[in-house]
Amino acid sequence: MPRTPARTPDAGRRSERSRRAILDASLALVGEVGYHRLTIEAIAARAGVGKQTIYRWWPSKAAVLLDAFTARTEDPEYAAGLPDTGDLAADLKLVLRATVDEFDDPAFEAPYRALAVAGALDPDLSRQFTERLNEPGLAAYRDRLRSAREAGQIAPGTDLDVAVELLTGPFFARWLSRSGGLTHAFTDALVDTVLAGLRPRDS
Repeated sequence: MPRTPARTPDAGRRSERSRRAILDASLALVGEVGYHRLTIEAIAARAGVGKQTIYRWWPSKAAVLLDAFTARTEDPEYAAGLPDTGDLAADLKLVLRATVDEFDDPAFEAPYRALAVAGALDPDLSRQFTERLNEPGLAAYRDRLRSAREAGQIAPGTDLDVAVELLTGPFFARWLSRSGGLTHAFTDALVDTVLAGLRPRDS
């Protein structure tokens, strides 16, 4: 009776499983122990791999965490952009309220805060954090405000970059400092205040 040939292990699939386990472990651990107590050794143990496997793909725990968080935000839900119902205030309030809820979720807030803090001390990480996480979100705000400008809902000379900073800067300042708390009432007032300054002067 002929022997069945042994199946060749799929190294690519095994590597992807290990990579996914490492990314998941980093997100889980940073929420449990915080960034300062997060270590490559702990990530390796949780993922069931050797730490050299991690170092083969990433130079640091920050790099692992950045890839893990970026993979989460590459979900189509995050890439959908801002709604455009024609009511700019309602659209912005909807998105910022959802952002408040997201930042209240420890599974999101813990890795995001860890990366923001680590980036303050690491220029390269800060650049990657901005390019891969912050800039896509800010671009979605710019696109929505550009549509509003074309519709005459905000002044024709509005600097879109400055307008986005006005909307998002106070949000992130309050979140980073943990002062005042992030609430729907706060973001609603933020939208109303910013749009009052952006509307055409004859409106």
